[in-house]
Amino acid sequence: MKKLTSRRQIVLYACSGMGINLLNTMMASYLCSALIAGGFKGDAVIYQTYAQKDLVVASLWAVLAFVAKVVDGVIDVPMAALTDGLRSRFGRRRPSLLMGLVPLLLSYALFLLIPDPSGATVLNTLYYGVMLCIFYTFYTLTMVTYYATYTEILENERQRSLMSNVKSVCDIVYFILGYVVVRMFLNGLNIRVVALIVLPLSATMLIPLFMIKEPSNKDSPKEDRKALRLIPSITYTFKNATFIKWMVVYSFMTFGVQLFLGGINEYFSFVGMNMIFVMCAAFAPVPFTLILYNKIQKKYGFGAAFRYVLLTFVLGMLAMFCVGFIPAGAAKTAASVVTGLISSFAIGAMFAVAYSIPSQLAAEEEEKNGVSNSAMYFAVQGLFAGVASGIGTGLVLTALKKGSENNGTAMTYMTVIAAAGALVSFALTFILPGSLLKLGKQDNKKEEKNQ
Repeated sequence: MKKLTSRRQIVLYACSGMGINLLNTMMASYLCSALIAGGFKGDAVIYQTYAQKDLVVASLWAVLAFVAKVVDGVIDVPMAALTDGLRSRFGRRRPSLLMGLVPLLLSYALFLLIPDPSGATVLNTLYYGVMLCIFYTFYTLTMVTYYATYTEILENERQRSLMSNVKSVCDIVYFILGYVVVRMFLNGLNIRVVALIVLPLSATMLIPLFMIKEPSNKDSPKEDRKALRLIPSITYTFKNATFIKWMVVYSFMTFGVQLFLGGINEYFSFVGMNMIFVMCAAFAPVPFTLILYNKIQKKYGFGAAFRYVLLTFVLGMLAMFCVGFIPAGAAKTAASVVTGLISSFAIGAMFAVAYSIPSQLAAEEEEKNGVSNSAMYFAVQGLFAGVASGIGTGLVLTALKKGSENNGTAMTYMTVIAAAGALVSFALTFILPGSLLKLGKQDNKKEEKNQ
């Protein structure tokens, strides 16, 4: 694959996934929540639910939502093997992107329909469960393929770090779109209408189709195919002890973050906090907070920087929990903004590590053993993340929503549970090897000598 050579190309390429990730945010944080009215209060029920009532059987939906997330994770492995081993006259990555993109968009659109408007029925529950599984399956194929190119289209660790940082900023842009702009639309438009408004932004995924320059591999030698078959690819990935340890740490972080993001609409509605103000405070400063994160990493290494991020997230979640009990008014609004600012020092970096660590470890594996299976690293990460997200947004969040009906208060503890996940992740960072903890640390004396 032809390498990207300029900083401008890298920045543009890093923006490619923004639209598709926004659709995923809509699905995970809005559309799935919109099927159950519990947890919403006031006008939020009118605009943030499909029909101002439950459309799915809660107990069955909790199971199906969890299954969909697990499918999202499990399907990463065969999808990664598919894109790593695909042979065609157009190479392997561009055809894989198209194979994922079209069904992804169709399932997203079909999820906006209401098969049975009468209320919470098994038909509705099964329909949305199936659509969710299809959406996640082809979202996986699309994004695993895209992320796999990070190893192949870039030349060194510095470029991968730049790509990851720009990608993290792009994540913040789509989070601002998803949690601020979309939330503003929901003051007067129903969630299904808003979901259609953001759909055209998925066109950003056309960028890789034009920027990837990959020759035909249709007639590649058979011995090349063997290294990319499913079982050998999985074996190489799971034999990387550093990567598996990282997956354990990453899973608990993902549980906390996804629980918070998945239930954010209900939580702010329930505790009476202004979501727009908090999200602006949390996401707008992220480019600057990433600079601080990178400085810590360059001076002390990835381990210190990541631990700082986790503890900051814990502090932000616990502060948000306390602010929820403050009576409505100016003081609560100001305190809410402060919690958002605290969280901003963690959120951007938490998404950056999802790209930088797997791509770096995959590149090291390729250099060491000559095995090019970068997509499998992101696939296995997706497997762990899918299970963690399924527990958080499928089982735990649904239980909190149902526990908040009839004057229940379960929803108020969402941020505490999210903080607990991040705290466990922090404790587990001490099992990571020194090579990973020191990643990114600059040896100033060595650099001065080289200069």
